Amino acid sequence: MSKKNYLSIYAKSFNWAGFFLPKNTYESCSKLYSFCRVLDNIADEKDTIENKKRKFKDFKDQYSINTSNNFIIEDMKVLEKEYDISRNIINDLFDGIEFDIKKKIELNSEKELLLYSYQVAGTVGLMMAKILGVTSPLSLKAAVNLGIAMQLTNISRDVIEDSINNRFYINHSMEDIKATIKVSEVFYNNSFYSIKDIPINLRFAILVARRVYRRIGRKILKIDNFEIYKKSGKIYVNKFEKTLETIFSIYDFIKLIIIKNNSERNNLNYKNINELVNFDERI
Repeated sequence: MSKKNYLSIYAKSFNWAGFFLPKNTYESCSKLYSFCRVLDNIADEKDTIENKKRKFKDFKDQYSINTSNNFIIEDMKVLEKEYDISRNIINDLFDGIEFDIKKKIELNSEKELLLYSYQVAGTVGLMMAKILGVTSPLSLKAAVNLGIAMQLTNISRDVIEDSINNRFYINHSMEDIKATIKVSEVFYNNSFYSIKDIPINLRFAILVARRVYRRIGRKILKIDNFEIYKKSGKIYVNKFEKTLETIFSIYDFIKLIIIKNNSERNNLNYKNINELVNFDERI
């Protein structure tokens, strides 16, 4: 397997934000993303379910042994030790990917949607926060919130593409898509104040990523009906919009410096997630 910068290939919004990170931190984030991306590709590639299951099991088994010949797995093991990432978090990610390797996928409740979003993206937010030096339990939970918010944005954007692959995370209606975006807004809001606990030299990149990704959902909210949504193709944030959100992030950055204590930090609603995941074993 040749070395690739998966972050620059598959995650242009994150890669844009990564410009504001120190080189060594960006490289660690890139290694984490590569690990997650390769797992995603196993679930998403055009292949039989049996072959996908075999490839997934092989990848997971390689992670459990002392050494493998897969540099992406070995890089992730280094991150796990260096940043004190709980193996429970990685296993949660494995569970989310395994859930996607089915002939047909359906989620039937908000709890199922949030659990899945935690497994495939909240875990990534939590691991990313560890890499960025976050130690506060409240702030680590807020990183989960940001990951979930971004996954809900993904699901709302990719309804048509997912249905082609027999994946039905939410119903095919503009009402349900917009309702999912509105849930994501709660999670975006609940992630904000705890970004203050990220070291100041790393904080701006996360604020930019948060704003740029959130912009996708807000563009979806402006679509009038499902027929227009279907014809819109993959909704993305263009360079001008990214630049604009980057400028707005300066305001966020200053706001976090000025704020000394905010009661909203202590009123984050983790009820649904806490019913499903024991965070004490993960943070």
